[in-house]
Amino acid sequence: MMRIDIIDRDDMNPDQARVYDAANENGGPVGGPFHAYIRIPDLFQAAQDMRHTLGVGPLSERERLIVFMVVARHWNARYPWFAQSRNALKIGIEREIVDAINAHTVPDLSDDRESACFEVASELMKTNRLSDESYAVAGAVMGETDLIALVAASGQFVMTCCTANAFEVDPPADQPVPLKA
Repeated sequence: MMRIDIIDRDDMNPDQARVYDAANENGGPVGGPFHAYIRIPDLFQAAQDMRHTLGVGPLSERERLIVFMVVARHWNARYPWFAQSRNALKIGIEREIVDAINAHTVPDLSDDRESACFEVASELMKTNRLSDESYAVAGAVMGETDLIALVAASGQFVMTCCTANAFEVDPPADQPVPLKA
């Protein structure tokens, strides 16, 4: 059960309402961890801006979702896992890939960039660093700018997962791929 109350739109102060309405109009998320962020409108806006920047950045949607699923799985973050695994299936990421990430196994990724995204996000979650070898391999595959986006996406999604876990933001009961215990 969520630890904080959801603030109804009618009960928001003017700053909260402004950023909430803008996110809603632009198709940004307003639920999940954003229920916590709305209490600090500047944080809510900054999270929306970072999400947008990374969303139009150099990583493909498939690449970002692989990163997000790796991070959500590492943190055992139920709501973020629900949202990202659902989105992954919706855009055509194969169920076998989603299931492998959920099982903490290496998915069969034939695309070198997707594989690099999985490896970098996994290593960052496991070791909090990127080894020289991994850095060199990922840099060769991704290029410097895209590697920066990959690392930033990993870190940005850690905040989402920590928030969801701290405030016990739970997914709906009918989620398509429940997080494995």
